[in-house]
Amino acid sequence: MTDTILHRLHENGRKRPNAPAYYEKIGSTWVPTSWKEYTNQVRQAARALVALGVQPNQNVTILGFNRPEWVIFDLASMLIGGAPAGIYTTNSPHECKYIIENAEAPVILVENQSQWKKIREVRDDIDCLKHIVLMKGTQIDDEMTLSWEAFMAKGDEVDESVVDARMNALQEDQLATLIYTSGTTGPPKGVMLSHKNLASTARNAQNLIELVPSDRTISYLPLSHIAEQMFTIHAAITAAYQVYYAEFSPQDHLNRNMKEMKPTVFFGVPRIFERFQAGVSAQLGHATGAKAKIAEWARGVGTKVNALHNRGQEPSGLLALQYKLAKKLVFDKVKDGLGLSEARIMIVSAAPISPEILQYLASLDMSILELYGQSEDCGPTTTNRPGAIKIGSVGQAWPGSEVKLGPDGEILVKGPNVFLGYFKSEEATASDLVDGWLHSGDLGAFDEEGFLSIVGRKKEIIITSGGKNIAPKNIEAALKNVSMVSQAVVIGEKRRYLTALLTLDPEAARAFAQEHGLEGQVLHEHPTLRAHLQKEIDEKVNSLFARVEHVRDFRVLPRDFTVEDGELTPTLKIKRRIINDNFADAIESMYTE
Repeated sequence: MTDTILHRLHENGRKRPNAPAYYEKIGSTWVPTSWKEYTNQVRQAARALVALGVQPNQNVTILGFNRPEWVIFDLASMLIGGAPAGIYTTNSPHECKYIIENAEAPVILVENQSQWKKIREVRDDIDCLKHIVLMKGTQIDDEMTLSWEAFMAKGDEVDESVVDARMNALQEDQLATLIYTSGTTGPPKGVMLSHKNLASTARNAQNLIELVPSDRTISYLPLSHIAEQMFTIHAAITAAYQVYYAEFSPQDHLNRNMKEMKPTVFFGVPRIFERFQAGVSAQLGHATGAKAKIAEWARGVGTKVNALHNRGQEPSGLLALQYKLAKKLVFDKVKDGLGLSEARIMIVSAAPISPEILQYLASLDMSILELYGQSEDCGPTTTNRPGAIKIGSVGQAWPGSEVKLGPDGEILVKGPNVFLGYFKSEEATASDLVDGWLHSGDLGAFDEEGFLSIVGRKKEIIITSGGKNIAPKNIEAALKNVSMVSQAVVIGEKRRYLTALLTLDPEAARAFAQEHGLEGQVLHEHPTLRAHLQKEIDEKVNSLFARVEHVRDFRVLPRDFTVEDGELTPTLKIKRRIINDNFADAIESMYTE
């Protein structure tokens, strides 16, 4: 029998019709939708797509923030034998046009008027685009545009049997979804993932971290990214757990939403956990006297207990009593403030995270599983898992997958999660997919227990003018351990020596300014700040690396890198070329003075 996410959705609709599948915030209330209603919504949207003329093996596109309509439309297109392609909400009209044309999509779902305007600006130049559908809450009088309600009503024109026939025709090795890469090194490529890719990855995730129907998660990271899709859509349907859709502007509402719904499973990119750490550190830093001593003691207990948990062991004797007390006095209060009081599984992925961040949070009883992978293998290549964690590594091979190193140390992976290839790009496919092995472009090293560490990025190797090959990743991770540093980019391609661009965490910078009486001054250029950072760079960075890898100079930038300025991808990975262009003067000053 064919096993796809769509078949599992229908099974949930039959087996647990009245159980809640997802929640959305309406007014001040989290309103549930049952599995039966969720299934019916997907089927109605599928009928509507058929009514609009979408054929098997055709693609559709989606442009908007995480909402039920996003997922309903996504699943509906898969249900009728098509494939959805998400577009990041930060993409420009030109970038949206590129993806719609590349995917040859006749229909696009957009969130609101501002996203609709992007499409209006370029639609006359897109031959394939026939219909624009709006999410709830937006009405636009335009002959090419349908409201959500009008779109769903279109489904009444198509018999239910048509949807059943389309679902029964699905093949496991058929294209199910397109994930467009965030384009750090050129135009985005459409990663083709099959129904088998999605279904096997979701099932392995369910088994690995023991996902159950009583679990709940919050959907807040871009759904155009495969990792968020896995937690919001595929694993959620497979394990039948509940998804809460974060309110708009998640940077404003995420913490409040989390305190309200208390996720048991939480996925975040490194920047999210860095913010958690910075916020908790600042809060604990204000403690004095007995409170400060209790917090320090509790963190010591937490570190010991976490070391046991990482090996699948539990504390006993005196340590167990201390742990119980530390939870009551410190840990539970910290986690409650973050909305993580009931989180049993926390996962970080999508970019490298500093081991020091993980160690700090672990000392406060927050064990975070670092996972590594890429869109091309549905998200996971390797992962740390409950009872088998090594901080500083990205864990062991994903279940069902084989992971090895090429002759040059490149990480290669083969398994049911590895993609079909790049859409309409045979050359790129032939380069990255060889005899079933995905060539990741990352460099790694295994320890004796099969835990993988990322050494660097094959395509991001810096070659100095002296011919030295240097991987910037580890140096940048070390720089982010310097107090106040938010982001770090190492410079040195075809240069005599390495330098760095640094940005500051605003809260930490304010505290430093207050401590040194520098309020109201241009902090990023101040000699006091520079001397402080130089001392820490010498101690925490240059002392760890060979002389050729030392950071000889640095510039503190007046602002952090942003998605809006093109310096970060929507998943907060740095775009080196854009950063080099935007801060060319600062870079040149480090080599001419």
